[in-house]
Amino acid sequence: MPHRNAPLTETGRLRLARCVVEDDWPLRRAAERFQVSVSTAKRWADRYRQHGEAGMADRSSRPHAGPRRIPTRTERRIIKVRVLRRWGPARIAGLLRLVPSTVHRVLTRYGLARLTHLDRATGRVIRRYERDRPGELVHVDIKKLGNIPNGGGHKVLGRQAGRKTRSGVGYSYIHTAVDDHSRLAYSEIHPDEKKETAVAFWGRAQAFFTSCGITVERVLTDNGSCYKSRLWRDALAAAGITHKRTRAYRPQTNGKVERFNRTLLDEWAYAKPYRSEQERREAFPGWLHTYNHHRGHTALKGQPPASRVPNLSGQYT
Repeated sequence: MPHRNAPLTETGRLRLARCVVEDDWPLRRAAERFQVSVSTAKRWADRYRQHGEAGMADRSSRPHAGPRRIPTRTERRIIKVRVLRRWGPARIAGLLRLVPSTVHRVLTRYGLARLTHLDRATGRVIRRYERDRPGELVHVDIKKLGNIPNGGGHKVLGRQAGRKTRSGVGYSYIHTAVDDHSRLAYSEIHPDEKKETAVAFWGRAQAFFTSCGITVERVLTDNGSCYKSRLWRDALAAAGITHKRTRAYRPQTNGKVERFNRTLLDEWAYAKPYRSEQERREAFPGWLHTYNHHRGHTALKGQPPASRVPNLSGQYT
């Protein structure tokens, strides 16, 4: 199939070539007849002499050799550094005195996985997964966050003045449950991460998911003490929910709620210079509603989590 800018189809090229080679037409006459340049007419006539009808097909425009391509030895050094040290293109380029874009092209050419797709400790590719239906798996986690002193912290007062007000303000603990399939999130702010607090939070989280038509089947947590307690175990068992815990030092196993925590920090906790902890907390319910109902999620093709939960009310409020 000829490219879209080709002046002749394969049939037209063959007719032109036969006029020149077999009927002895001058190149200029053939070029005028088929409305192409003389050089084009000569090219197809020469190919017809050498290859016959098969020479009328398009050929690849890729050059036979790449004189500016980096040596194979350098490519091997790039791959070796990537595999052994798991560095990105910029750091590899600095070590080998290359251009980052060149290193990136080599890594892409050999199909090496992005660093975000690798377990940094082992170098193995992280297997991404998504449950088939809402409630099949819910990720639960706690995020510890420093409180903002009255009058604001260093983002409002500056680094030097902020140091004088930050002592003694304590911490907040954000308890969160995220549905694996829909990414629908339920979250609360508490003063601690005790087992009683975690169990009470889960009771309200389960009620929230139930109100959305989601029946929770499994819960995945890390190995925090509150999640290893009998109180937590008995609460899930009473509801007929299976409890799974991540492997030690493998937070990526609970990656969906870990990613939610990062979004929470970027778009709520540190999104503006709050003047008090109370002001920040008052902004949290509105942000969480926006996350669930309106904010596009890249893993959901730009749709919000509510788009995967048909029974969720308040989607457009």
